[in-house]
Amino acid sequence: MLCLPAVGSPVLHRSSPDWRDQVLYFALTDRFDDGNPRNNDQGAGEFDPRRRSHYSGGDLAGLTRRLDYLRGLGASGLWLTPPVANQWVDAAGGYTGYHGYWAEHFMRVDPHLGSLADYQRLSRELHRRGMVLVQDIVVNHTGNFFQHGPGWDPADPAASWQLNTGSKPVTAPSQPPFHLNDPRRAEDRAAAVYHWTPPVADYGDRHQELTFQMSGLDDLNTENPAVRRALRQSYGHWIRAAGVDAYRVDTAFYVPPDFFDDFLNATDPQAPGIAQVARQTGRRDFLVFGEGFGIDKPYRDEQALKIQSYMTAADGRPLLPGMLNFPLYGALNDVFARGRPPAELGHRITRSLQLHARPHRLVNFIDNHDVDRFLAGGSEAGLRQALLAMFTLPGIPVIYQGTEQGFRTPRAAMFAAGWGSGGRDHFDTAAPLYRSIAELARLRREHRLFSRGTPTVLHADSTRAGAIAWRMDHAVGGTQQQALVVMNTAESEVLVERLATGAPPGTRLRGLPALGPRADDRRVGADGTLTLRLPPRSAFVWRLVPGGRAVATTRTGPPAPQLDPLPATVFNDSAALSGSAVPGQALQLVLNGDLATAQAVTAGPDGRWQALLDTTPAADPALVHRVSVFDPGSGSASAPRSFRVERPWRPLADVPDPAGDDTGPTGQYRYPTDPSWGDNRQLDLRRVQVSGAGGALRLDLGLHRLTQSWSPANGFDHVAFTIFIELPGQAGGSMVMPGQDGALPAGLRWHRRLRVHGWSNALFTADGASATQEGTPATPAATLAVDAARHTLSLTLPAAALGGLKSLSGVRLWVTTWDYDGGYRALASEPGGHSFGGGAPGDPKWMDASEIITLP
Repeated sequence: MLCLPAVGSPVLHRSSPDWRDQVLYFALTDRFDDGNPRNNDQGAGEFDPRRRSHYSGGDLAGLTRRLDYLRGLGASGLWLTPPVANQWVDAAGGYTGYHGYWAEHFMRVDPHLGSLADYQRLSRELHRRGMVLVQDIVVNHTGNFFQHGPGWDPADPAASWQLNTGSKPVTAPSQPPFHLNDPRRAEDRAAAVYHWTPPVADYGDRHQELTFQMSGLDDLNTENPAVRRALRQSYGHWIRAAGVDAYRVDTAFYVPPDFFDDFLNATDPQAPGIAQVARQTGRRDFLVFGEGFGIDKPYRDEQALKIQSYMTAADGRPLLPGMLNFPLYGALNDVFARGRPPAELGHRITRSLQLHARPHRLVNFIDNHDVDRFLAGGSEAGLRQALLAMFTLPGIPVIYQGTEQGFRTPRAAMFAAGWGSGGRDHFDTAAPLYRSIAELARLRREHRLFSRGTPTVLHADSTRAGAIAWRMDHAVGGTQQQALVVMNTAESEVLVERLATGAPPGTRLRGLPALGPRADDRRVGADGTLTLRLPPRSAFVWRLVPGGRAVATTRTGPPAPQLDPLPATVFNDSAALSGSAVPGQALQLVLNGDLATAQAVTAGPDGRWQALLDTTPAADPALVHRVSVFDPGSGSASAPRSFRVERPWRPLADVPDPAGDDTGPTGQYRYPTDPSWGDNRQLDLRRVQVSGAGGALRLDLGLHRLTQSWSPANGFDHVAFTIFIELPGQAGGSMVMPGQDGALPAGLRWHRRLRVHGWSNALFTADGASATQEGTPATPAATLAVDAARHTLSLTLPAAALGGLKSLSGVRLWVTTWDYDGGYRALASEPGGHSFGGGAPGDPKWMDASEIITLP
């Protein structure tokens, strides 16, 4: 067996690391750095760094020359997009294969990226620095070399088969057996390398998911032994020839789970399983982790269970060693970017441990090249908290390129000449986020309980943004190591009453550096609890050090105030509360931990106090609220008491919208030409219904048709809703439509703006808004619900999202439709595969719009 090379040893092969301790940097190679401009343009019209859809010029040499930048960030490994030879141009879709996921030959390096020697040089330089190389691979499909027209018949696929004549540089893969892709030839049909199917129409249909084309890409018959063998040969090659240390598998959900048992463990001497090839090179723990794009709704686990089915077979056999943790990604973004209750993240943390046999082999991330950037809808403070969570929970953290430089666009280039770079390089090692991530990597590296330990959620606010706390436990040589992570996700100060730490009385909490100054040291109280006041968007990490003097049970200050049992468990209006304290004591009545809205109360001469609790901010009957009484002088609090609120939703407006008016402001706009648009007319708004409950707002948006062609996380695609909300009596606001090249009609000024599409859900205030800037991210964002049968999307905003309104009277709304893909889709005179026509660049980008709705 090979030994781990010492730093400075330029070897191609090395032994496997302890994957739990790794930190990966994910690079979209074409958009990272251009180390060799001579390979940029291959003469097929594919290179144009002015266009998001085309090659920008990043390559393997560019990655190699930036490895010290990655190591300084704290990354111990580089994950790069597929380096294999690709379909360069798909004229039918108006796009190019710069990303690497449209293979035409699985065993050659794409000329845009360099040569095999360049790839080997990158591998050796990584290994010389003690780092690892992770390659992205595809086993589900090739590029788009053919499609099926109308009248597809599974019994006769040749009848509807159509060659993609706009494919360059080839119209079929050049690698056997993948070149056998024309069912009109008997040899090709007999080889059955492909499934010969149209695009997926229903992602809820497992047969379609496994055998139909995803986004029009030619679906490989991965049940066919010849296909399996060719894929093992192809990916065994990169381990031997390039020294790859791990694989990430794209679109794993679209192949059967049992494929991966064969892929890893086949005993074919001519094409052995990947794990055997890796062992032959000294890698005894070759990591393979799959992409399963599935995000669970709050407190649901269907997608997590599906992910687990790809790691462990029903009979207990191990399949993939790891998977990307999409459910955790969803919870991190919902809680830290969108202001959802931290209890949703608490559930995800707890269930990850319960559902997954190898939670430390899950691969965690905040954003990537397929989804909106965190900062596209979240704040930098929220991003820092999400990063801290990722670095202190089980799983391998991944930093997607540009996160450390504050990027807001998914596929913008890091180098000056690339698309979306703003004409400058972005490799600033003094950037605040770069330095913060480096500090978090150091924290994880120096305290292994964060990479190897087990979390226990101690507290998580369940009704609004607020506090979350977990304890990490890790046994080393018979010694129990513990740490406490506490964060406040709210924009206001919050109270955590009597946090049960699970630590012995007197345990010392030693502050560790996290997202700012080191936390002050503390001690656990005599009852094993802590009461904490957490500043807005704060985060603290403590190591628990056993021993020390317990805090005395007898207080030197006044006793903790008391809250009487509540008069009811369900309220629909204000609630009369009472309790006891020291006579004359000034107290705060705190709802859901929110100190900013706490009500002042004073104990009378008899030591009794009474107060009327305003429950207006609460509207969801499913949520359990808590109330406590707090003494800010001594820092003591009563035990919290729980209740629910039931407040009926009241219809406020029902506005039909004409059918077929989805033609833009001029009446001349046309849909993109890709068949997934066509008669679906997803942008045709048909009805807007508005309901209210106090200051909470619900919109039900009816469409001609809602589709899920691309398996979107939010349950619908091919349409983005931008909703402008004017709040009564508020100054300021804006008339600009960021990114949409227009202005609001009829003197409307927006104070809140929602942008929602299949993969994003963002709320903004008008502060800082311009034609190119979306405004300031705000929380909480809307809760989304899709009724596919009624082609209706429901959006619910709590009163807190609208500045704490008590009533919606006088609110004005305007709803628009377009589509969004890292930015609002392009508009030109003629439509493209996924761009709109009938206008010109700079014309307003909305296809349909409601009337301006004023609420009574």
